[in-house]
Amino acid sequence: MADTTVTPGHFRVANKEFATIKWWQLSKMRSTYFLLFFVVLTSATNGYDGSMVNDMHNPSGSIKGLFSGIMFLGSLLALPITPYIADGLGRRWGICIGSTIMIFAVVLQSASVNFQMFIAARFFLGFGVAIAHGSAPLLITELCHPQHRAIFTTIYNTTWYVGSIIAAWLTYGTNNINSQWSWRIPSIVQALPSIMQITCVWFVPESPRWYISKGKPEQALRVLAHVHAEGDSEDELVQLEYAEIKETLAIEKEAETTGWLELFKTKGNRHRLIILVSAGLFSQWSGNGLVSYYITGVLDGIGITDPDTQLVINGVLNIWNCIIATTMCFFVDKIGRRPLFLVSTGGMMLCFIVWTICSERYNATEIKANGNAVVAMIFLYYTSYNIAWSGLLVGYTVEILPFSIRAKGMCYMFAFVDIALFFNTYVNPIALDHIGWKYYIVYCVWLAFELVFVFFFYIETRNTPLEEIAKHFDGDAALVGGGAATEKGRILESEIHEKEQKAAVSAVHEEKIG
Repeated sequence: MADTTVTPGHFRVANKEFATIKWWQLSKMRSTYFLLFFVVLTSATNGYDGSMVNDMHNPSGSIKGLFSGIMFLGSLLALPITPYIADGLGRRWGICIGSTIMIFAVVLQSASVNFQMFIAARFFLGFGVAIAHGSAPLLITELCHPQHRAIFTTIYNTTWYVGSIIAAWLTYGTNNINSQWSWRIPSIVQALPSIMQITCVWFVPESPRWYISKGKPEQALRVLAHVHAEGDSEDELVQLEYAEIKETLAIEKEAETTGWLELFKTKGNRHRLIILVSAGLFSQWSGNGLVSYYITGVLDGIGITDPDTQLVINGVLNIWNCIIATTMCFFVDKIGRRPLFLVSTGGMMLCFIVWTICSERYNATEIKANGNAVVAMIFLYYTSYNIAWSGLLVGYTVEILPFSIRAKGMCYMFAFVDIALFFNTYVNPIALDHIGWKYYIVYCVWLAFELVFVFFFYIETRNTPLEEIAKHFDGDAALVGGGAATEKGRILESEIHEKEQKAAVSAVHEEKIG
């Protein structure tokens, strides 16, 4: 396993340490990071939608399940084409295409005059979200400075709560409007993040790794220099990064590791696939779906039935979630991914057990204090959830994948997120309606399984440059070039160099003959 020890106040690239920098003092890096926040907003659209559907009080459980479920079905159907857009046209085009589809869906949803139009709109909304979701985290992780990559990629998924907060309080404000505008106004506002992304994404540099994969190394070097060294292409860090990226991508291309089935072929890739699948499932099958999409049913079960009170609880909970999740992003490299996952999952399990006990006590006695204890446990449960699962769902999974299969690998993860959500949208409301608090026991048992699974399969990647993370999974067989090349990487580099020399000699020979 690769060494992750780094001198405090330093970061490492290609086995060489560099002193940390202050990004806010560097104008080009500062402006790029500001623009990246518009890329980060992709996740906010999902959060907005979840909270908006959550706060619709009129639909029955099955209808509300259809509102959410059809969106996840749209996402699933979009996933097979998503990597071809991100890898073929570029990360920025993927975001733009996805956002355009989402704007079309919001217009259709806001103008709906019947149930069929509304359902169709939600299908297209899910379709667009999947395409944008499949491109945005790739651009972030491939563009950021090595020192800031973990923070930015972890922040990405936490903006779910930003969208959720806006939707929760907006629906609270429109809840008393005695007309269809009570739901049309929140629906129209849902287009705002996508409009902002289409407007601003073209000011964000394209991924330097994507440029190199398309045979445009000069543009890649220019982007690395602009974002990481204030335009200095001769900077030592930039040159090391450039060499490592260029040679690693050449090795991956030589090894032909780009297909959908690549994640099944090697021990390291199967380990990656296990993490991708489990992360997708665990992020949604840990009991959080009960509150994210069906908090009204949970609160009804403990005697809190007033719509305004439910909206206030949901709004405050989302603010709390956003604060905790965003704060934890700054400790990912300090504490490490694995400890955060273990503490988070263990905390969720303990909180859910107490949550279940308090729900049973309220059901048996109808004592208000037991219901209030459930609300407290919901807040503590989400505190635990946000220690890791909110941000690292994307932050961890995107970094463990080599460039050649990064877009496709993320589709595996998002597919299992959508499968879990599609299942939950129908099972959760029906289960809550029929067996109430007893349904929580299922999650108590499942969370214990998750804790054991994370302990045995999730490995640490802190303080490791993006290309070099492959060493944690593949060891000496990792396809890594540049200054941190593995033995296999050096062999493949040599083979590539020999082929290039032969091609050059052949070209000269043909020129002489001609």
